Amino acid sequence: MPEFSPRQNAVLEQALKLLVDGGEKALTTSGLARAANCSKESLYKWFGDRDGLLAAMIAFQASKVRTFERGNGKLTADLLREHLETFGRDLLEVLSGEVSLALNRLAIGQASREGSKLGRLLIEHGRRQIDRRAISLMEAGRRAGLLRFSDADSAYHTLYGLIVSDLHVRMLLGEKGLKDNARQAGRAVDAFLVLHGVSNHTESAARASSTF
Repeated sequence: MPEFSPRQNAVLEQALKLLVDGGEKALTTSGLARAANCSKESLYKWFGDRDGLLAAMIAFQASKVRTFERGNGKLTADLLREHLETFGRDLLEVLSGEVSLALNRLAIGQASREGSKLGRLLIEHGRRQIDRRAISLMEAGRRAGLLRFSDADSAYHTLYGLIVSDLHVRMLLGEKGLKDNARQAGRAVDAFLVLHGVSNHTESAARASSTF
């Protein structure tokens, strides 16, 4: 995941604001330099061409979805649940935000345009970045003996589906987001842990054996 300086973060926030407020035409090098109070030379140095700027904007937006950072501490069941719920809540908040909706609507509008790269950039620097970090968390949960699954990618997409369902599509079509993202994330994690949490498998087996 790319790391940006505080100054670069501020410029990217301004670039995203320009895109939301004025659409693709408002996002020019000159316009961003004026709005962010920096030189065009700095923009080219930091982000390269327009595609580089868009990729940085998308990666910056995706970085707002937290998963977990590897540390020396042991990953416990409570910490795993906390990380999963944080991921779910952040994911919903980012997907339902004006920036994400604007980027996705723009990419959909350009999908049939020859040479359009925004959709690919959204997948490579947005969705896949989020996917990789979330799968890393799930692998850590399996290594800690807290999760059980044969394929991390499949298990992750189960979690993603439980969290997002068809909400993103509905929001892209103009429906309002959820009133309580934390509640939705908690419910999704509960359902996911029923399917893949080791403690739940153990408890279910114990209950089953006690009936004989």
